[in-house]
Amino acid sequence: MENFNGIKNIALGALAAAGAVIAQALGGWDGTLKALLAFMAADYVTGLVVAAVFRRSPKTERGALSSRAGFLGLVKKCDILLLVLLAVLLDEATGSGIIRAGVCLFFTANEGLSILENLGLMGVPYPGFLRDMLEAMRKKNDDDVEGEG
Repeated sequence: MENFNGIKNIALGALAAAGAVIAQALGGWDGTLKALLAFMAADYVTGLVVAAVFRRSPKTERGALSSRAGFLGLVKKCDILLLVLLAVLLDEATGSGIIRAGVCLFFTANEGLSILENLGLMGVPYPGFLRDMLEAMRKKNDDDVEGEG
């Protein structure tokens, strides 16, 4: 048992170190990154619930759970984090410090809108002002974004 605890501690230490390196690469563990990661996780989980429990996912023909749709969702989340990393590099190159924040807030609002859509598919009511606020936040942070978002 003592050997297992040693292995467990090494594994947990390695995970903590990897998390710290990733957080640093993404510009530091601040409120904007915490919000983005929390919204990304909530969006993924609510999307899984819509598909697995309610079978109302717009991502599949029958609305059911799909490993392909789930994988594509994770790929999209990784792409978002790649854009955050690139924004950090742009901030460093320009000395601005605001590009990363704008990217994080834009995608946080985007993920929030997706969460509301998922809640709507589950029949969970939510206040309309929340959708309005998230749409305004997304628009304010980037009026000329190309693509779907």
